[in-house]
Amino acid sequence: MDYLELAELLFPNIKKTSADYDKMFPKRELPETAEVLRFAPSPTGRLHMGNLFAAFIPEVFARQSGGVFILRIEDTDSKRALENGTVLILNDLQEYNYKIDEDPIKGGAYGPYIQSERKEIYLAFAKHLVASGRAYPCFCQEEQLEDMRKRQEMKKERIGYYGQYAKCRNLSLDEIKNKLANQEKFVIRLKSLGNFEKKFIFKDRIKGSLELNQNDIDHVLIKSDGIPPYGFAHIVDDYSMGVTTITRDDWYISSVPFHLEIWDALGLKAPKFAHILPICVKDEGIVRKLSKRKDPQAAISYYHEKGIPKTAIMLYFATILNSNFEDWYREYPRSDYHEFNFSFAKMSKSSPLFDLGKLNNIARNYLSSLSAIAVYQQLLIWAEEFDVELYQLITKYKDETIATLNIEREQAKPRKDYACYSEIKDSISYMYDELFYQEKNNDLTKKPFYLKETLEDYLENIYDEADDKETWIKKIKEFCPKYSFCPDMKEYREHAENYVGSLADFCELLRIGATRRTITPDLYEILRILGKEKLKKRFDELCLRNNK
Repeated sequence: MDYLELAELLFPNIKKTSADYDKMFPKRELPETAEVLRFAPSPTGRLHMGNLFAAFIPEVFARQSGGVFILRIEDTDSKRALENGTVLILNDLQEYNYKIDEDPIKGGAYGPYIQSERKEIYLAFAKHLVASGRAYPCFCQEEQLEDMRKRQEMKKERIGYYGQYAKCRNLSLDEIKNKLANQEKFVIRLKSLGNFEKKFIFKDRIKGSLELNQNDIDHVLIKSDGIPPYGFAHIVDDYSMGVTTITRDDWYISSVPFHLEIWDALGLKAPKFAHILPICVKDEGIVRKLSKRKDPQAAISYYHEKGIPKTAIMLYFATILNSNFEDWYREYPRSDYHEFNFSFAKMSKSSPLFDLGKLNNIARNYLSSLSAIAVYQQLLIWAEEFDVELYQLITKYKDETIATLNIEREQAKPRKDYACYSEIKDSISYMYDELFYQEKNNDLTKKPFYLKETLEDYLENIYDEADDKETWIKKIKEFCPKYSFCPDMKEYREHAENYVGSLADFCELLRIGATRRTITPDLYEILRILGKEKLKKRFDELCLRNNK
């Protein structure tokens, strides 16, 4: 067989060689330890949490090594591609502050970064394989292949185009010429040299050493429409883009023998591999992959609507990636997660279970660590899109809102009242008259010490907005005996029958009068922010209902 002549017959219009593309895409000039990694989704719509995590891994390893993070769009399956799919993916990644060095919009020296624009590159490498005797044209039609599969099933044999089933593998050059002259459709297949009965050791950066069977199937490299399937396309892309570690879903492990054989057939050194177990959920006792169709929490929009901070999601991903990240972050809570030294070797060898409760806890801690101004700015952005009423209120009462968000924030153990921006409204609604007077609490009249004269006397004769907290507490203690509240908690515990209530009960009366709630952040700060005028109106309204 004259393989060079065959290559020209099959690819008469492909003039550039694989060697020409080697010159076009030279080896990157990077430090030896720098990693080049890529995220390569299909343009099928907005990302979901599984995609976002899959992008998180190569991004952090590229960043920490001083390397390159590439976004490549794998759109060879045109039936699934959306017209604006690439833009949606880019927008999602940018919204979560992924730093992308090369992508379809920005470009780069190793593009194009969309597979459908790289067709001639694939064909040049396929032509090289034909010319070297490692690939051949297959003219078997779907009906023949289906018949082959049925016979294999009946005989309980492995499914695939191999051995005696590889009918076109040994066609002569004349036979191929005749079929081409008859314009018969063909695909290009790998001519496998493997033996399925033999095994080899494959080293994965996450799973360690695995024993796999050699590939002996003549898989398709180029389909009849001239487009390569993933198996061939990603290898040409990863080679020409200088990818050093391929991160991808765990289910690709079964394809490793085939993919490694292509690298070998091309005479190329394969990069390292890291096969990632997908995020899973427990559904009625069964562990399954997180599904954008079955699980609302899989959609990014779910977190946008709830207002869970994007950084909190990234921190949650970091805890999934390496379990020792949590200890590090507790020690350096103000640090960027990129500063942590992530390791493939410390990634779990079992699927991580998605834990919304843990994510909420991380978000709660994260929000408590921010300044009140930072929380206000993010709340404003969220509310403008998802809660117009809240947006108008916090815009109108900007200073009061920031002051409220700052209550018990600037201290060693700040409050952790909310895990997302959508929870803030209910948490502080009593600070806005427009919301306060909409709330009803039918239990407020049941305690005997809820008296009009107590609140009026305190507000008119004792309370002073200028008092510091120490003075405020001192005045309350001095005022308590006048209405039979015990200012000393020890005394009250021993002789409760002598009093209408304790110091804590009097503060509860103030809290109920000011907020209609029994639990709030620091009462002193709330009273100060509301001011005497609002307090008088609220006290009057409570007491009037008390007297009905």
